[in-house]
Amino acid sequence: MPVKTCARIAMAAAAAIAVAAPAHAAFDEPVMTQTGLVSGTPGEVEGVTAFKNIPFGAPPVGALRWAPPQPPEAWDGVRDGSEFGPVCMQPNGQGRVNVSVDLPDSPPQSEDCLNLNVWTAAEAAGEDRPVMVWIYGGAYYEGAGSSPHNWGDQLAAKGVVLVTFNYRLGSLGFLAHPALSEESPHGASGNYALADSIAVLQWVQDNIEAFGGDPDRVTIFGESAGAAMIGGLAGSPPARGLFHRAIAESGAWMGLTMAPMRGLQSAEAQSSEAADELGIASLADLRALPAEEALTKLPRQGMIVDGWIIPEDLSVTFAEGRQNPVDVIVGSNRDEGFFAGAPTTVDAWTERAERQWGDLVELGLAAYPAETDAQATENSQALMGDNMAWHMRLFAKYQAEIGQRAWLYYFTHEPPVEEPRARGAVHTVEIPYVFNNLAPPRVFPDPSVPELASGDPREEAFADQVSQYWVNFAATGDPNGPGLPEWPEFDDLGPTEAMVLDADGSGAGPSISQAKMDLYDTLYERQMAPESEAD
Repeated sequence: MPVKTCARIAMAAAAAIAVAAPAHAAFDEPVMTQTGLVSGTPGEVEGVTAFKNIPFGAPPVGALRWAPPQPPEAWDGVRDGSEFGPVCMQPNGQGRVNVSVDLPDSPPQSEDCLNLNVWTAAEAAGEDRPVMVWIYGGAYYEGAGSSPHNWGDQLAAKGVVLVTFNYRLGSLGFLAHPALSEESPHGASGNYALADSIAVLQWVQDNIEAFGGDPDRVTIFGESAGAAMIGGLAGSPPARGLFHRAIAESGAWMGLTMAPMRGLQSAEAQSSEAADELGIASLADLRALPAEEALTKLPRQGMIVDGWIIPEDLSVTFAEGRQNPVDVIVGSNRDEGFFAGAPTTVDAWTERAERQWGDLVELGLAAYPAETDAQATENSQALMGDNMAWHMRLFAKYQAEIGQRAWLYYFTHEPPVEEPRARGAVHTVEIPYVFNNLAPPRVFPDPSVPELASGDPREEAFADQVSQYWVNFAATGDPNGPGLPEWPEFDDLGPTEAMVLDADGSGAGPSISQAKMDLYDTLYERQMAPESEAD
């Protein structure tokens, strides 16, 4: 890793730790949870108390590897909540930084990682503050509730009780196998990370009042893979009633692009083949694999239709209005895929369009015309973002159709960078603004520089605006509030509009062209058509 990059990471980490001088704990502690007393520690913002490393599940090891989380053991005395607990097993960054495990003070990795953290500015139990529960992204194989960018001090200072947690990652969090399905009373396997999330939401229902939170005003929010899990939970019967609002940032139940959800049998077959190649004949032997080998030698599958937590392809659930009745903020960033798009030519783009869209190629090229190589390159880079903007609009539409309040955004702000080439509202850039937390190291692939944003009046004011929208929504179901640009509800937007979020001025504006909407609507109609019609 370049020396300049290492130095910048160290500086950013130090800045994250020193957001503000720690204040004395304001909360009346220790707090009694259902499993025992826990003490807090002064937060990084005056008046905020943090309670770290609270178990919400028994260690998922041995016979509990690839099983829904079981209740944690109760403890005697007062549990120390001053340090973050271990994070779930995951790879270190390769050629980049994984901010969950690669920073100088990152917690250790362990399979025994089912812990959560609470930030509150309440002074005692029973204050009924709105609750926000963060589900991190990371392609289903990296991330942690302890990562500095999602510390909850600033949001807690704005009036919410903020919860972060670890869910199992990679093949330890998402693995379907016939033997696992056979031992399940639901005949299901695979979505263990979603089961972890549901266990946290149940913990919130049972315990959050003791931290000053309101169990009847719980908002889940997440980004990328975390946003896909938000979409999954919004359609999940076992999660029904455990949360009341949801915010999905750059992802929903189909993932980051339009696609049918994968089924249980397909995932089971892939895992069986991998186990056979490793010479593993029994479930006991599979569970005896060292965690590092399980992560590297077993398939990474992600969220699937398991027949229990996700009973069917959620596109069907949402289309038929059977999803959970929750209000939503959903949206995406303008340049989601620009970090990965390589230069291309007109000829290469045309060939790609023909392969990708087949008999719909004319509709595709009407949405993405390319007369120059520069246009072709821009088209290639824009596909991910446009696909996601369409998907998030669909999420909002479906929630509005069942009578819930829905709010759609389009994040166009370009954070400050060192290299102009890297500029853009790419995937993950909204996170520091959502948390009003500009100092910590950035999450891949955000290219922006914490030192350039933190302390900049323009950036700080915009972070205050975005985070206030999120907090207002958690409190009332409406992001609007005094001093904020008006955010129209989804039904009041034009057919291609969203709430544009930008430091240069936020307000209703275009997010996707009608030609692109026509393309994606047609592709989705085909995806949803019965097999006989699709053929």
